[in-house]
Amino acid sequence: MKVELEADKCVASGQCVLAATDVFDQDDDGIAILVDERPADEDLDGVREAVAICPAAAIRLVDQ
Repeated sequence: MKVELEADKCVASGQCVLAATDVFDQDDDGIAILVDERPADEDLDGVREAVAICPAAAIRLVDQ
């Protein structure tokens, strides 16, 4: 699985970081940063949660 982040859509809510701390971070302005585009299996539930709760719909999880 691969994570895709459209940072230009990000509204800096930080929900992704709370859901998947090993996969996402935030820059100084609060915009999401993708730390690991191919997360470990144990991080996928958190990524799925981040996708579901992102208020800007800026995160996708794609099967690759």
